[in-house]
Amino acid sequence: MSISPPPPAPAAAELGPTTAEQRAAKAAANRGEPTLDFTGISPYDAYVRASTLHTLQRPLSSEPGEMSFLMVSQIMELYFGLICFELCEARRALREDDLPAALAPLNRAVLHLTGLNATWHGLSWMTPADFNRFRDLLGEASGFQSAMYRRLEFVLGYRSTSLIRPFRRQPEVYQALVDEMRSRSIWDETIALLARRGFDIPHDLLERDFTEEHRPHEAVEAAWVTVYREDTPDLRRLGDALAQIAEGFSDWRYEHLKAVKRTMGEKPGSGGSSGVAWLQRSLARVVFPELWSARTII
Repeated sequence: MSISPPPPAPAAAELGPTTAEQRAAKAAANRGEPTLDFTGISPYDAYVRASTLHTLQRPLSSEPGEMSFLMVSQIMELYFGLICFELCEARRALREDDLPAALAPLNRAVLHLTGLNATWHGLSWMTPADFNRFRDLLGEASGFQSAMYRRLEFVLGYRSTSLIRPFRRQPEVYQALVDEMRSRSIWDETIALLARRGFDIPHDLLERDFTEEHRPHEAVEAAWVTVYREDTPDLRRLGDALAQIAEGFSDWRYEHLKAVKRTMGEKPGSGGSSGVAWLQRSLARVVFPELWSARTII
């Protein structure tokens, strides 16, 4: 499981590359019409792999509504990976003290969260009767078992060693999650940046066991109170971007809870959880806690 771009593949013959001059010459030769003949697959398919993507939907039933459920789930998986990628880019930039470089991927992540949350609308038609037509065929399959969602939680700062147990028999996936748990979350890197900017952050908070979930600390809260009271421009922009990410992520979890209520009621979840009750407990957890508690003091 990777969220970093793979090494560039050998350039497909269908892709080029081309220059601006070559594109202008082609448009002139075509008299403004698009190119219709290629020696192999279309360059678009060579780049996007669209023909591969559209072979990945394999419903287990003949119920038409299952296609929505399956494809929306796959779209969400892609968004999880994209948001992870952006947050890891931002985390790297924060580690390098390059705050402007961190803000660009953070702002993109905010937009990706908007897209992710919009995918829930594709399932708003589903009632318990609709879901029950194919639910039994899913066995114990559950969104709880999404490794990329779990990695997204780890990058944001949620940590729990028990949550990687479902992936023990998938060595590469399991190791990626272990490595992520041992790394600083984006919130840990933000706290480290605050320390380098002169805020009084205890050393044991900077060098703690990162496999343990961060616990709110008054020194971090005090730092954010100062940032907002003194209107420190670059750090305030960082705080605002992180707050939008926290809101977007919380919105996704709330939309998940609503979807489960609408399609399952209080039934147990497919993966063995209590369903709604388990999601409600999860929803109570806060991303970037001191960023929110500081608002009470400001």
